[in-house]
Amino acid sequence: MLELRDVSKVVSGETHIDDVSLRLEPGSLNVLLGPTLAGKTSLMRLMAGLDRPTAGSVWMDGADVTGVPVQKRSVAMVYQQFINYPAMTVYENIASPLRVAGAEKRVIEEKVRQAAELLHLTPHLDRTPLELSGGQQQRTALARAMVKEARLVLLDEPLANLDYKLREELRAELPKIFAASGAIFVYATTEPSEALLLGGSTATLSQGRLTQFGPTIDVFRKPIDLVTARTFSDPPLNTVAVTKAGSRFALDETVQLPVPQGLEGAPDGQYTLGFQPHHLSLAARADDGVSVRATVSVTEITGSESFVHLDFAGHRWVMLEEGIHRLEVGETVDVFIDTRHVLVFDNANRRVTSGTSQAA
Repeated sequence: MLELRDVSKVVSGETHIDDVSLRLEPGSLNVLLGPTLAGKTSLMRLMAGLDRPTAGSVWMDGADVTGVPVQKRSVAMVYQQFINYPAMTVYENIASPLRVAGAEKRVIEEKVRQAAELLHLTPHLDRTPLELSGGQQQRTALARAMVKEARLVLLDEPLANLDYKLREELRAELPKIFAASGAIFVYATTEPSEALLLGGSTATLSQGRLTQFGPTIDVFRKPIDLVTARTFSDPPLNTVAVTKAGSRFALDETVQLPVPQGLEGAPDGQYTLGFQPHHLSLAARADDGVSVRATVSVTEITGSESFVHLDFAGHRWVMLEEGIHRLEVGETVDVFIDTRHVLVFDNANRRVTSGTSQAA
């Protein structure tokens, strides 16, 4: 088990990690999700022992390893920027941690061949990294981490340089590979969709702070605050300021939404509603969908989907619709909000889950 206890990291007066506590179980898949500079890499370096926290402590299997260097820990780490030994062949790069560990020749051969087959490196085993493409070099680094059989495996956006097909394949295979070894698997990404595909548990990070940690689907569907909801939304979460009066939320003078079931007892006052782009549509998807008129600012067609950027009373929204929809810039359209999936946040930006929240 890996445990971070009130860990902070300050560099030149700038806080990179702010009082993070986190507990990761053996055999678990854990995603660190957040935008660039959220603190993902900084947190991984503290986990690995590459950096020492300014405050707090790091524990592994019940022992305080805060001051223990990475060389004395059972850690494997792969960065987005692949790192290989340029003078060694691909085979020797993959085999290097096994040779350091004193593994038998038969074991080395078996493990290298297995990893190479999985990562489509078998035809390249006799080449040096400089003879490979960037994607092939990254796969070599991944294979070396796989054969090491470390207790802690840290992958920092490791699939970013791979082609789409291989990236999708490895997203499905990597968790199985490392989980079977009983290792703690930590995977950093900026992409909410990747976190959802990987599953497991997700820790959302914002400006060095841990905002939420739990089963990935729960964090996505039940964010505890607006920061977490925004972190877990791509395209960006749609938001709008509303006023609650009784059983209705007023978006403006003409548009009202029903207060979600269970929140009727929340005090009247100011709130923020949030909803995902796929919960906006050109046609009502439910009987309680609410129609609003918005202006088209941009339409992006990906082939199977259309991302329609809208302006509603000064609020910038994105609607995700299946199929091709050619809407003109400046066109006024009726769009429907699926009120079944609306999130409600109070003035402290905490999600309202019952009728007890206070709207200041």
